[in-house]
Amino acid sequence: MPVRKADAVWEGTLKEGAGVMKLGSGAYDGPFSYASRFEEAPGTNPEELIGAAHAGCFSMFLSALLSKDGYTPTRIDTTAKVYLEAGPTIAKIELTTRAAVPGLDADKLQEYANNAKAGCPVSKALASVEIVLNASLV
Repeated sequence: MPVRKADAVWEGTLKEGAGVMKLGSGAYDGPFSYASRFEEAPGTNPEELIGAAHAGCFSMFLSALLSKDGYTPTRIDTTAKVYLEAGPTIAKIELTTRAAVPGLDADKLQEYANNAKAGCPVSKALASVEIVLNASLV
């Protein structure tokens, strides 16, 4: 399996400084700052990138589980809300997924979604964080 890489450079103090985060693939290269992390300024932040990674990992894992059992998902749309609280600490991640899967009922989707939440590598890496799951069919 490949080893993935990302880089971050920070210059300056916590509040006045700024940085850049880059994905090793070159697919993303963007700024981050105190204000983009703890306020509502332009730029990204580590929690947003964790959310994107979690949503992507979960969606792929759910698709793999469904496909393995003969279902053909046509679309899996997942949002991850990452809750940063005082400390700072990531207190909770809320995954909301909407899936279009012909022949699958809501109860079976919930079963597959719970298994994907438990099995996706990013969920496993975030085992100390409460992960809430909302799954529905579209």
